[in-house]
Amino acid sequence: MVWKPHVTVAAVVERDGRYLVVEEDVRGKRVFNNPAGHLEPGESLIDAVRRETLEETGWDFEPDAVTGVYLWKNAEVDATFLRVAFHGRCLKHHPERRLDHGIVAAHWLDREELASGRHALRTPLVLRCIDDLLAGRRYPLDILSFIPDPM
Repeated sequence: MVWKPHVTVAAVVERDGRYLVVEEDVRGKRVFNNPAGHLEPGESLIDAVRRETLEETGWDFEPDAVTGVYLWKNAEVDATFLRVAFHGRCLKHHPERRLDHGIVAAHWLDREELASGRHALRTPLVLRCIDDLLAGRRYPLDILSFIPDPM
C-alpha cells in the first residue's frame, strides 16, 4: 500500500482585524474553517487557492505570500493532510455566486471569536494559520514552482 497525504491549500485573509472564514457542514457537524480545499490534477498551488476561495466564499483572492506549510493527521478519518496556507487580499466579491456544496456562509470573524469555543473549528489548522500570519510569517510566492506536464 502506498501512503499519500491529501494536498490542500488555504487562504488566510485579514480585513480590519477580522479573518475570512467559511461556515460549513462536515460529517453532520457545523464547523468553521479557513477557505480551503484540495489541489486538483494539473493545477498549481496558487491557482488552487484562488479557485477554492472563490468557490467557498464568492471572493476573488490574490495571494501575496505563503504563511506556512503544515502536515497534520486527522485521526477521526485516518487521513493525513499537507496544507499550504497563503496570505493575500480579497479583490472583488461576487455575492450572487452559489457557494460550494456544504458551505453555509462566509463570515469575517476576529481571532477571539474563533478561539472562544463558540464556533467549532474544523481543524486545529484554522487558528494555527491565523497565528502564523499574526506572527509575521510571510514567505515569497516564488518559493513555489509549478512545472506543468508538457503533454
